[in-house]
Amino acid sequence: MRLSYVLGLGLTSLFLGISALSVTCASAQESMERRVNDLLSQMTLEEKVGQLNLVSHGPPLRWEDISEGKAGAVLNFNSAPDVARAQELVRQSRLKIPLLFGLDVLHGFRTQFPLPLGEAAAFSPRVSFLASEWAAKEASYVGVNWTFAPMADLSRDSRWGRIVEGFGEDPYLGSVLTAARVEGFRKGGLAAAAKHFAGYGAPQGGRDYDTTYIPRAEMYDTYLPPFRAAVEAGTASLMAAFNANNGEPSTANAWLLTDVLRKQWGFDGFVTSDWVGIGELINHGVAADGAEAARKAILAGVDMDMMGQLYINHLPDEVRAGRVPESVLDESVRRILRTKFRLGLFDQPAIDSSRTDAVFPSAESRKVAREVARETLVLLQNRGDVLPVKPGTRSIAVIGPLADAPHDQMGPHAARGHTSDGVSFLQGIRQRAQKAGIAVQHAPACDLFCRSTEQLPAAIEAAKQADLIVAVFGEAQEFSGEAASRAHLELSGKQTEILQALADTGKPIALVVMGGRPQVLGAIADRIPSILMAWYPGTEGGTALADVLFGDYNPSGKLPVSWPRATGQLPLYYNRLPSSRPTIPNNRFTLSYIDEAITPLYPFGWGLSYTQFAYSDAAVASKRLDAGQMLEVSVTVANKGARPGQEVVQLYTRDPVASRSRPLRELKAFEKVSLNAGETKHVTLKVPVESLGFHAEDGSYAVEAGAIQVFVGGNSLAEQVGEAEIMNTIRIPPDERRASGATNIVQ
Repeated sequence: MRLSYVLGLGLTSLFLGISALSVTCASAQESMERRVNDLLSQMTLEEKVGQLNLVSHGPPLRWEDISEGKAGAVLNFNSAPDVARAQELVRQSRLKIPLLFGLDVLHGFRTQFPLPLGEAAAFSPRVSFLASEWAAKEASYVGVNWTFAPMADLSRDSRWGRIVEGFGEDPYLGSVLTAARVEGFRKGGLAAAAKHFAGYGAPQGGRDYDTTYIPRAEMYDTYLPPFRAAVEAGTASLMAAFNANNGEPSTANAWLLTDVLRKQWGFDGFVTSDWVGIGELINHGVAADGAEAARKAILAGVDMDMMGQLYINHLPDEVRAGRVPESVLDESVRRILRTKFRLGLFDQPAIDSSRTDAVFPSAESRKVAREVARETLVLLQNRGDVLPVKPGTRSIAVIGPLADAPHDQMGPHAARGHTSDGVSFLQGIRQRAQKAGIAVQHAPACDLFCRSTEQLPAAIEAAKQADLIVAVFGEAQEFSGEAASRAHLELSGKQTEILQALADTGKPIALVVMGGRPQVLGAIADRIPSILMAWYPGTEGGTALADVLFGDYNPSGKLPVSWPRATGQLPLYYNRLPSSRPTIPNNRFTLSYIDEAITPLYPFGWGLSYTQFAYSDAAVASKRLDAGQMLEVSVTVANKGARPGQEVVQLYTRDPVASRSRPLRELKAFEKVSLNAGETKHVTLKVPVESLGFHAEDGSYAVEAGAIQVFVGGNSLAEQVGEAEIMNTIRIPPDERRASGATNIVQ
């Protein structure tokens, strides 16, 4: 039998299989839509509005609202007995429509994983998927079925406290990790609500809740891609942002919520407001009262009112008066019912009320939390190879209040995290040091906020007696997260003074920085040779840190944000546009500051290792590219050191001449590669040509003919390795999907 005939049969069978699957999927979709419409047809006006009402555990929730059909979803239900009680009330309601049980499950439920910004430092969709899956497994075990995550807000300003909840400053990295988080949540049993749609991460002055000014083309290119990735990954819902962009609040922005999300992207899930977000339209100055706020929000495309009570109080009258067409209300209800059917909630058995989160953390969840946490640690500098701990070390002085602060180590939004579950940095170091016969002494040096130096003398004495100082400073938990914007990013209180005094002892010293963002280090970066960024690493942060400090694990994290030298540099990001007067040293009439360097202290993508990696033989496979093809770049990466390690190979591009000024560099692909000591691997990164363009104000997309420069290396300062030419301009209308996503090969 001829090979071509066999292949033909195989392809025919494959085609028939795909066709059958498509028919099956279409049939299932039609069946679900029939169920949705049948249920909708049975609902009274008040029952329809009830599905749009999202209320929190505690006031203003009336438990009887559930049995009366006046709530479609609830939040802050985090125990099986409460979920079981609510489910029983649903069974007493006329139509028995199940509830969505929502909770902020950002980086763990009982077992805490690193905060999302720290998780992003792993540069690993596998790690993001794993952390989200485990968080979802634990939350869904007690009946939670919906998380207000992932946060898909890109941020270039570390003053903004909520930068800790996202992925940093890059839209491609953000898109990859956001998709992985959505998929991980779904695998673990939670529907996702990607938030905050959109532009929330760019507030004026880094002030949470402040207004933003983002041109539409910039929204399409920079701020919207992670949300589109969430939609394509199957997020069940989105959450509208608090902020107004260009004077138009997101909660009343029909362009965002309807034109982009529904018409251009084809999203058929639902949108919820943020906490009292609809009522805040009054504060924004675009609604005179609650009725107008409710009307504007639902007409713009907000389907669910979180804790505002405005839909439940005003929409029935608005519909009866004709100010809100009932067809608009029906469509919002339809989206919510569709989601509930899609999640299988109508067919799920009641939760076992005896379940408790006390079964976590399990041995397995701890193992995963430790694995995730150590991949997120970023070695910023290591002059003189202070780390890892050297053989022959007899004593370590662990200095700083955050060394023994397991509550703060969890970071904000810790869901059901318990301080008693956590392994503090001090505990982790002591456990590992004991195995090596190393004595450990701890001295806090100051209180949690370093308001005085009364305890410094004892810390200096401990430091003088030790062979190595491990100083742990940074941000306590309340310095980060929502409503934690900072005007000064220097180490707070007396921390700098204490670190200077420790450096004056002349002992080898490593600084571990804990916190939810880069902090301005000033002279400390010159005085302290080794600095490690630990973020808020979660339940197993202490064991993960010890793994890295003692060299049992080689650090591999990379910065997902540019690290500023001074607060005045913010917002700061690598993918900025070129200046008409690029920086020339010692020429003040070029892009510069007169009192600080223009560059970050550590660039985006930066992170050291205990080994050394070398790049060679980089090549662009095809120098002439057209629609449907791939920009293919290969490079050889070698581990030149004596330890195994992981390197994140990063590919950046630039369009040097275009109809509109384009960024100096844009991340287009990356691959995390493991190499044993002395090992060499050949890495191939492939980028669809259709990913090399940019948007116009109307959302249309163009890849313009001309040169594309290519850079490959271990951070955003990567060297140029070649260029390719786009032969013909490619134009794609706003509502047409384009090829996206890199594919990588490691040999």
